[in-house]
Amino acid sequence: MKRTNIYLDEKQAELLDRLARSEGVSRAEMIRRLLDRSLRNEIDDVAAGLAAIDESFGVLADTKWPERRDGNREEHLAKMWAIGS
Repeated sequence: MKRTNIYLDEKQAELLDRLARSEGVSRAEMIRRLLDRSLRNEIDDVAAGLAAIDESFGVLADTKWPERRDGNREEHLAKMWAIGS
């Protein structure tokens, strides 16, 4: 590993420490995890996620959903999956 120093403002340090505590890791480990996710483009884009939800609203409004009767869970799930394909 290589040592790197960075400067954080007070709010960044506070939020980073809170996140690290919630995951049970050190500040340095949390930074490494966040950096790894960012470099792999895995950081959640909340705005994009919300836009996708908005765009999908009502897409299945006219879909006929199969009735589920007791005892036929596997059959029901197979029908549900078939609707999406």
